[in-house]
Amino acid sequence: MKLALEFAGGSQTLVNNQTRHEIELADDKQWLMSDLLGWILENLLVDCSTPDLLIKDGTVRPGILVLVNDCDWELTGGLDSEISAGDTITFLSTLHGG
Repeated sequence: MKLALEFAGGSQTLVNNQTRHEIELADDKQWLMSDLLGWILENLLVDCSTPDLLIKDGTVRPGILVLVNDCDWELTGGLDSEISAGDTITFLSTLHGG
């Protein structure tokens, strides 16, 4: 199953400053957002010294807006949101220094 991950608002610094990642997940199961967060930890944040700035205790940290096809994931089920082929998942940091 192919989908896109987008990182913006500073979250891209955690994934080698790459704002868009085209990924492919195994088709052998129904993927949930909770599964995807685990995949991100194991595959995209493996070399990151501060992965907990994005994902902590099995969910995204407060201050990170998650969009599934431009819709707030809280409206689609949060961690239990089902992921489909072709989806675009966006992680947008709303926290900014100043």
